[in-house]
Amino acid sequence: MAFAVGRGFLVPPCSLSTNNNGFKSSFGITNTPWPTKPGKTRAFVAQAQVRPTWLPGLDPPPHLDGSLAGDYGFDPLGLGEDPDSLRWYVQAELVHARFAMLGVAGILFTDLLRVTGISDIPIWYKAGAVKYDFANTETLFIVQLFLMGFVETKRYMDFVSPGSQAKEGSFLGLEASLEGLEPGYPGGPLLNPLGLAKDIENAHDWKLKEIKNGRLAMVAMLGFFVQASVTHVGPVENLVDHLSDPWHRTIIQTFANSTS
Repeated sequence: MAFAVGRGFLVPPCSLSTNNNGFKSSFGITNTPWPTKPGKTRAFVAQAQVRPTWLPGLDPPPHLDGSLAGDYGFDPLGLGEDPDSLRWYVQAELVHARFAMLGVAGILFTDLLRVTGISDIPIWYKAGAVKYDFANTETLFIVQLFLMGFVETKRYMDFVSPGSQAKEGSFLGLEASLEGLEPGYPGGPLLNPLGLAKDIENAHDWKLKEIKNGRLAMVAMLGFFVQASVTHVGPVENLVDHLSDPWHRTIIQTFANSTS
């Protein structure tokens, strides 16, 4: 007896034993018998659960086995075939996703304040060139370089040696407030105040939601860059302009006018 499962692979035959109620396979599944001729076999066809992929019907590469959050088998260039490289790419995507989510929220919030006239702040893509009264540009750059360099260095050290940055005295005395869970997920009351994923090993759903929203935010940031380059205004102003005349002020007309 043969089982045809999923996308055409076979499960080895199993033995059958009979009882008064029907056939019982070695898998412990009892089925109602049906008439059959001596010497004949019956084939059971079982439908396996098909794993979702970024392109329907595409078989994912072997190194993407579905264990990673948000793994839909997308690696057309085979960049993750090396396990060490794959671990680094996962962390890099996670960091970029979080920065993108912060960037999208910040751009939309400040743009809304500017368009509504609540605050006279510069448009987002010019904010970096504005001179502030409390410090000059060089000082702000040095402070940012130091702070970001410190955090990124600690993150890299935890990636190389997981758990090393959770030891006492390794993070300016803030170890108890961060409670490192695993590389990329520091947690603790500072970064996980609601305690949504204290058991990080079983927090697959939360990881999946975060990476999905992060990927959407990265696409949104790309859209903001293109909008700023073409229209020279912010996303909220673009939206208001589109809603004022939805049939004639669209992305198609915008690009057409910018190239003419």
